[in-house]
Amino acid sequence: MMKDLRRPFRAVSRILSKLTALGAAAALLVVPVAASAQNRGPPLLRDAEIEQLLREYTRPILRAAGLEKQNIQVVIINNSTFNAFVADGRRIFVNYGALMQSQTPNQLIGVLAHETGHLAGGHLSKMRQQMAQAQTSMIVAMLLGVGAMVAGSRSNAGGGSSASNIGAAALSAPQALFQSTMLSYVRQQEENADRAGVKYLTATQQSPKGMWETFQRFSSDSLFAARGADPYQQSHPMPRERVAALEEFARTSPYWDKKDDPALQLRHDLMRAKTAGFMEQRDTVMRRYPPSDTTLPARYARAIATYRHGDLRDAVAQVDGLLAVQPANAYFHELKGQALLEGGKPAEAVAPLRRAVQLSNNAPLIEMLLGQAMVASDNKASLDEAIRILRAAVARESEAPSGYVQLALAYGRKGDYAEADLASAQAAFLRGDNKTARDLASRAKSRFAIGSPGWVKADDIIAAKGPGSKD
Repeated sequence: MMKDLRRPFRAVSRILSKLTALGAAAALLVVPVAASAQNRGPPLLRDAEIEQLLREYTRPILRAAGLEKQNIQVVIINNSTFNAFVADGRRIFVNYGALMQSQTPNQLIGVLAHETGHLAGGHLSKMRQQMAQAQTSMIVAMLLGVGAMVAGSRSNAGGGSSASNIGAAALSAPQALFQSTMLSYVRQQEENADRAGVKYLTATQQSPKGMWETFQRFSSDSLFAARGADPYQQSHPMPRERVAALEEFARTSPYWDKKDDPALQLRHDLMRAKTAGFMEQRDTVMRRYPPSDTTLPARYARAIATYRHGDLRDAVAQVDGLLAVQPANAYFHELKGQALLEGGKPAEAVAPLRRAVQLSNNAPLIEMLLGQAMVASDNKASLDEAIRILRAAVARESEAPSGYVQLALAYGRKGDYAEADLASAQAAFLRGDNKTARDLASRAKSRFAIGSPGWVKADDIIAAKGPGSKD
C-alpha cells in the first residue's frame, strides 16, 4: 500500500519543481551578492561599469513603483541565455546573455520594468500561497483516489473493476488540474507585470516599445517550440494573445515612439562590447567586432579580448587609444590598470587604477583592484594606504570576499597577524567555508585583546552559522 502512495506524492514534487520555474516571481534562487566563481548558488559576475549602468536603468523605474527605498539590487548571473527573474523580493537577477542580446537600452529597461512589476505586485509570496493551497487540495483529491482504488481492489475479488478504474482516474486528474490552475495563475501574474511595467515606463517618460519588442521576439512560434528553448520563454509564458494585449496597451503610451538618448545608447553598446570581450572567445569577439569596425564599442571589445589572451603590450596600446577619445572614462582607466595588474606589472597598474577610482566616485570594486595592485607592488611604504582603501571598499561592498583577501595580505605583510587572520576569516565566511572561517576567527580572537573591536568581530564569526554550504 505504501508503495502505491509514494508514486502520486513523487509526482506532486516533480510538478512543484516545474511550476516553480514557470513564473518570474516563483524562481527559488536565493544567493547573496558576492564575487564571481562562488561555491554556492549560480556564478555571479561583478563589474563596476555594468552595475552602475543597471542602477541608472532601474532607479527611475523603482521610484515609479514606490520601491526606491527598498535597496533592490540588480544581480548579474554568469549565463549566456536570455533570462531575468526575481527570487526574494530584494533582487532582480539578469543573465549576462540578456545584457548582450538587448540591442537598445529601452529593450533591457523594459525587461527590468516587467520584473519590477513582479516585485511591486508581491507575486513571489502570492505564488507560494497559491501553490500551498493548490497542493493541499491536490493531496486530498489523490488520497480520495487511493481510497477508491482500495475499494476497487476489494471489489475485484468479486470480479468488478469499475471502482478501481475510477480510483486510477482520480489519482491522475488532480495533477492535471493542479498544473492547469498554476499555469493560469502564472499567466495572470505575467500579464499584471506587463501592465505594471508599461505604467512605470510611461510615468518615467520612457517608451514601452522595447518591452514589447523583446516579448514579441520570444512569442515567435518557431522559437517558442524550439528544442532547448530559451529559459525566458519557459519562465515567462508568452502566448500571442498576451503579446498582442501588451502591444495594444503599450501603444496608448504617449512615449511609444520615443528613442533612446544617443549618449545612453553608446554606454549600452560599450556595456555589450565589454561583456563580449570578457565572456567570449577571442575569435568570437573578432567575428562580432571585426577590425573593420572602428566604433568605440568595437575597439573596447577587441582591447579586452587582446589583453585576456596574452598580448599585454598591444592591449595597453589599444586602451590608450580609447583614452585618447574619452580621457575621463573611468572604466577605460580601470581596464588599463587591470590588464597591467594581471599582466604581472602591479606597480604600473597603480596610477591608472587610482585615476579610475577618482573618476568613478570611489567605486568599491575598483578600489579593491587598486588595493590589490598596491599590495602586489610589494611597496611597504604604501601598505597603510592600501589598507585604508581596502577597508573603505569592504565597508561599502561588504559581501565581496576578494576585498578581505587583499586586506589579509596587506596586514600579513605588515606583521599584524591578528587583523590578517580576521580578514581571512571574513573572506572564508563570505565564500561559505564556515569551518575555515571559524578556525581563523578563533585564532584571530586569541591574538586580540579581550573585548576589543577585532575580538568582538572574531567572536561574531565563530557564533554565526554563515550563508554558505561548507559547514
